[in-house]
Amino acid sequence: MQSPSSQIAILGGIYSNYLALEAALYDIRDRGVDAIYCLGDLGAFGPFPDRVFPLLEAFEVKCIQGNYDHSVGYALDDCHCGYTDSRDNFFAQKSYDYTLANTADASRSFLRSLPAKRQLEIGCHRLLLCHGSPKRVNEFLWESTTTDHYLDVLLDGLDKIDCVFATHTGIKWKRDLARDKQFVNVGVLGRPENDGQTCVWYTLVTDGGTGPMGIEFIPVHYDHHRLATEMATERLPEEFQQTILTGWWTTCLESLPSKERKKGRF
Repeated sequence: MQSPSSQIAILGGIYSNYLALEAALYDIRDRGVDAIYCLGDLGAFGPFPDRVFPLLEAFEVKCIQGNYDHSVGYALDDCHCGYTDSRDNFFAQKSYDYTLANTADASRSFLRSLPAKRQLEIGCHRLLLCHGSPKRVNEFLWESTTTDHYLDVLLDGLDKIDCVFATHTGIKWKRDLARDKQFVNVGVLGRPENDGQTCVWYTLVTDGGTGPMGIEFIPVHYDHHRLATEMATERLPEEFQQTILTGWWTTCLESLPSKERKKGRF
């Protein structure tokens, strides 16, 4: 259990987007938060995965291990992202093969060392940080298909936990539950969230005293044109580049529930 804080920042999947990570970290530093946490998936999708690690070290970001980190760390055959569609898995494999080939041994050792979960406190609140869910690292918890009942049961099974923070889906959302409990998907820094905007997001968490904590989703604007150019230079799929340039997902679409998919272009 970490020491109590009054305000923290929580990052979702970085997906090798070191440019967005750098922009987010400077913004967080200017806000004077007590600590920064990352919920895993440091690599994937973007170019130059090793450029992420010096930034995390310089800003003392405390990380947990996502499914991607586990796979890259142990040089497994694929990312274990949890996709069931063949097209999704085709692009996931391209991303994974590139990331694994371009992650140094020292970085892979760091990924292996990361914990799967973290517990910490903000004021009187106890938080659990995980990647997909407390049950499974690659569980997709979507806003439209995750019921209050499911989340109530999930939190009731966690000793004295008031709020669960997760990522994995790539789209931020939050839910206030009974007894001042909360569930928050913090979004991701690695790619935009299928809404036609090129910004990405992180989450700011503030002590709420005896009431619910304050949850604020913070947009991050960065040089996405540069990122797309570097992706092209590294011969990453054009579909990935188009997502960065347009804000619309071109891959991983079959994992989206119908309500979330209808908000996108494809």
